[in-house]
Amino acid sequence: MDHNHYLIREYPLQQGALEIAYIEEFFSEFPKRKTAGEILRRLEGRPCQILMAESSLPDDPSTIVPVSYKVSHELRAEEGDPELADLVRRLQGAIEFNDRKVLYNWLGATRLDWRGQGHFRALTEEQEVWAVAQGYDEVVVKTKNRYYDMRGTLDSLQFNVVKLEPSADRLESKVYLSKRLGPFVLDAHRSRRQVTRA
Repeated sequence: MDHNHYLIREYPLQQGALEIAYIEEFFSEFPKRKTAGEILRRLEGRPCQILMAESSLPDDPSTIVPVSYKVSHELRAEEGDPELADLVRRLQGAIEFNDRKVLYNWLGATRLDWRGQGHFRALTEEQEVWAVAQGYDEVVVKTKNRYYDMRGTLDSLQFNVVKLEPSADRLESKVYLSKRLGPFVLDAHRSRRQVTRA
């Protein structure tokens, strides 16, 4: 496959929740995988986007498999979900919520054998197109210090660290990053993408 051209599939909520629960089985570094039920509970009733990048198998180019994914949703100043309310509280002073639309990158990763080929960048650029069209002002993501590859990817995508929550185990320290959104971010896009809406 031409790695300058990326295949991206955008899923509706129900089907997307099943697909994400399936692909998370391929990520051994995550201590706990999300179930389709957890994904549905989080995303139902709020604006969200589920994207997946697909690519052909190296030894069988006719077989296309999911290799990277990204799930994002709106994050509001007032959240009823205790986990999201806690996240908003932790972001106070780092992210401005009043009269602004904030998008939260909840889940996302790339399978080990396909890292470094631009799939996650392509997903992020497609997400930014959607987010700008939806009027979002900023996108926020949380990761851990131990995920060096993800931190490096976010750095290359021009995300800025807005908060660090130290932990006794430095590898477990939480890192919060954000990126301001607007038509100007689309000018920096580099990937050619073919998007299918499932």
